Amino acid sequence: MALSTPRASAILAGSTSSHDPGQRLRELIQHGHSNLPLPGRGRTLERWSALAAVAAEDLSLVKLFEGHTDAIAILAEARQPDVIDEIDDGAAYGMWAAEAPGARVLFRSTAQDTVALVGSKAWCSGAATLDHALLTVWPEQAPAAGEASEGPWLADVDLRQPGVVIDDSRWRAVGMAETVSATVTFESASARLIGPAGFYLSRPGFWHGGIGVAACWHGAACAIAQSLRTQLRAAGSEAAWHRALALGEADRLLSANAALLREAAAWVDRHPEDDARAWALRTRAASDECAQQVLRATMRAMGAGPLCHDEGFARKAADLPVFIRQCHGDRDLVALGHALLQQKDMPWTL
Repeated sequence: MALSTPRASAILAGSTSSHDPGQRLRELIQHGHSNLPLPGRGRTLERWSALAAVAAEDLSLVKLFEGHTDAIAILAEARQPDVIDEIDDGAAYGMWAAEAPGARVLFRSTAQDTVALVGSKAWCSGAATLDHALLTVWPEQAPAAGEASEGPWLADVDLRQPGVVIDDSRWRAVGMAETVSATVTFESASARLIGPAGFYLSRPGFWHGGIGVAACWHGAACAIAQSLRTQLRAAGSEAAWHRALALGEADRLLSANAALLREAAAWVDRHPEDDARAWALRTRAASDECAQQVLRATMRAMGAGPLCHDEGFARKAADLPVFIRQCHGDRDLVALGHALLQQKDMPWTL
């Protein structure tokens, strides 16, 4: 059921039992486990398998881990070797692209090829535990009337400098509580732009990263199903038939979803510069639905016991519904339908 490789199975070896995802992220960085293969370079499945393995362990941790590894991939795509060297020294990165109503970060040019950031960015996961972040920003001077916007810019900002204010007072989540997503306000904080206008959304890796998030959802769903399998094996011949039915249902869902993710990884490696939008929308919608159905089938079969007595299972059951809401549901299916209308060939036939 899982996306598994030797690297993925060993990625968390030696980590502490701490529930602090910021601390565990730093351990993974220090041990070199965040140096995942870049997408589209022939080892994409290995990358997504590692993300799935961390997700199976802790969804709050993988939220930060996926953001950090995505930032590394973006900087590599932008050809920023000096920044990559800094990451290799142990800096923990976030990747914040939410554009919430009433929360926008603007920039103006300053001396020495830097910019000054002003404004607020919402939904900044793990802000208080990170060193740097990549975030979408907009020019302070709006385009003139009749001029088209080229999309957001991407900025790299040191979160440890003066002028960065982190406010997590509104974070009241139960699911994904330990990510402590904050609103970060920038008061003329210094940053540097990464790539040209629109780089973040127009690069091939944007959609590759979106599929990586789907792999995280898949990994967590595998862990949920594994809990049911463990319970059934312990019960032996006394296992109730409806629990075996739920396990069979989970296997059907996860096997199909894993096959889709493997096919997506192979496609990305064969077409690293092509538009992977349809593949991203497809895998995210499928992984969203798979995770929801696996969680429902497993909880119906296992009852309240694990939710009340198994801390790890209870945390995953609370975290997963929140995490998968990064998928936009029906809006993504509409976008997928429109994308398919532009394609000559469909991936449906054998």
